Amino acid sequence: MSHHQTPLPYTGFDRMPIGDRWRAGGSGSVQTDTDPYTGDVLTEIPLAGASDVDDAYRSARVAQRDWADAHPTERAAVLRRAAGIMAERHEEIAGWLTREAGCTRLRIGMETQICRAITQAAAGRTFLEMETVPSDVPGKENRVYRRPAGVVGVISPWNFPLFLSNRSVAPALAVGNAVVLKPAGDTPVTGGLLLAKIYEEAGLPPGVLSVVIGRGGEVGDPMVEHEVPRIISFTGSTPVGKGIAAKAGLKHLALELGGNGPLVILDDADLDAAADAAVHGSYFHQGQVCMATNRVIADAAVHDDLVERCLERARALRTGDPRDEKTQIGPLISDSQLDSVRDKIGRAVGQGAELLLSGGPQGPTGRVLPPHLLLGGNEVATAAEEVFGPVATVIRAEGEEDALRLANATEYGLSSGVFTRDTERGLRFARRVEAGMTHVNGSTVHDDINAAFGGEKESGLGRFGGHWIFDEMTSRHWISVQHTRPGPGF
Repeated sequence: MSHHQTPLPYTGFDRMPIGDRWRAGGSGSVQTDTDPYTGDVLTEIPLAGASDVDDAYRSARVAQRDWADAHPTERAAVLRRAAGIMAERHEEIAGWLTREAGCTRLRIGMETQICRAITQAAAGRTFLEMETVPSDVPGKENRVYRRPAGVVGVISPWNFPLFLSNRSVAPALAVGNAVVLKPAGDTPVTGGLLLAKIYEEAGLPPGVLSVVIGRGGEVGDPMVEHEVPRIISFTGSTPVGKGIAAKAGLKHLALELGGNGPLVILDDADLDAAADAAVHGSYFHQGQVCMATNRVIADAAVHDDLVERCLERARALRTGDPRDEKTQIGPLISDSQLDSVRDKIGRAVGQGAELLLSGGPQGPTGRVLPPHLLLGGNEVATAAEEVFGPVATVIRAEGEEDALRLANATEYGLSSGVFTRDTERGLRFARRVEAGMTHVNGSTVHDDINAAFGGEKESGLGRFGGHWIFDEMTSRHWISVQHTRPGPGF
């Protein structure tokens, strides 16, 4: 294909790749996939059931053997082609992200860029090294080989559907695993089928990546409990993650769960930079981000000034149709998500929070919620719970130690941030935050494919990104060789 030709758009999003062919699911029920902003029907998908999960896993186990035996350069070539296809089909992918996930143009740019980047990075990690370690037995050599784990089950969410599927799929494929992917019900195309089309076009052999689209109650437990997968990678809510941990048995788990991100503004912070970060972290992608700034914790000395700056910036945000390039806040993904966010706002106000900025739902489906800004304590619903909507709660702290206490007073520990003009002070503070990630003078909403992305406490297990995700996707095999006859003994 010449660089001047536009590839024909993908079709067939009413079927799913299970084993060696695309077919309808066998559950007997059909899901209608709709645009969250307009309500338009995008596709109708006959859903998978437990027997389809079984077929997918058994096919994956067979296909994985040849894929693992393929030369690492062959696997790398498939991943590099997939990254190239993502670039070539950017507008098609962007269109689906807008229509199915309600993404604004700015938000799409972030997701597609990082999705390509993780695919390219995975292409560079297809060789699995062996290391030697000393032995205390004379004449014995110890080798530790890394090898693919086998089959990986991936369950992904709807908020960054393409990337949060691919950040597990690409590394798993790179090291020679096969994958069975269950995307979220709200984003079956962008979370699964589109990715499968990309890898298929890139030359991935049939059966190495299957996608099962089905209701959580019908395919969720079979995905986790099946005997074939050795690893379960899940991104989603803490309650569901705990359920997976209870049902998975002796499988390796990589879980990225809920968050309640604190952004701490110390008394010497650059308040304009801090307000920019607070507004970005709270309202980016309608706040539907695990790393979102759920709480802005401001030292009393700067609290009022910061609130004014945040209020000014939040009022200026443009809401509406995500197809409009000027739109900064588009629709929430579903009516149930909208109801959940509004319920938390209502309960926070009932608990004494002050609502400084609000507004009713807008747009054809009524799912565009304008930015909300509240003042309250750590205990009000919008601060104590993960909101997952365009809501910020500003909390007053009486000094640095109180700010740290407030930041850590949550069962979650995913992303966090601290603003101060003294970076050494910021580093000292950051190291005392109980979280997997803390950004000094930066937004809580930040991902980097080279870093260790993950949480502490009830925010998950394991790490994504960098060499850490490749460690998660491989197992280790210790092989010793006795070169000389050992001395007497048992």
